[in-house]
Amino acid sequence: MPSRTLSLGTALAILASSGATAMSYASGSQTRSFTLPAPCARVFPYFTAEGERRWAPGWAPEMLSGDRERGSTFRTRAPDGRVSTWIVSAYEPAAHRVSYARLAEGSNIGLVDVHCEPANGGHARISVTYTLTALGAGGDAYVRAFLDDAAYAAFIGEWEQALGAALAREVR
Repeated sequence: MPSRTLSLGTALAILASSGATAMSYASGSQTRSFTLPAPCARVFPYFTAEGERRWAPGWAPEMLSGDRERGSTFRTRAPDGRVSTWIVSAYEPAAHRVSYARLAEGSNIGLVDVHCEPANGGHARISVTYTLTALGAGGDAYVRAFLDDAAYAAFIGEWEQALGAALAREVR
């Protein structure tokens, strides 16, 4: 018997006529920026899997492949036990840009983009964008809470404080 393949349009029409409804989960993006008292060349290495160990308490990436170049992969475990798998999707050290795609198992999938630009006084202006989509009801509340304006501002504020402290320790 020959195999049959439905076009996407036909499959959608069948679902629509059957009364099936699609579930929509939280999805969105947030960007915040802050300035650090050091040049981009000094700050940018902090945004690699290994570099983050120097400033993020509890950050312990398990390297699966590569180092920091595009295609490198690693895994992390959050304090609540949630495992995330990360892939470096772009690594542009000359432009001080890095991007990650990540899957937080049973919760959400998303992108993390970090860009460092020169600022006045030899400082670095860091912009951090998280773009997340919940993977189901289990991740819906997490994504909504994480992308809340006040919560995201506080999250990035923690980055700013921790990175500032790490830079100060290096000077000593």
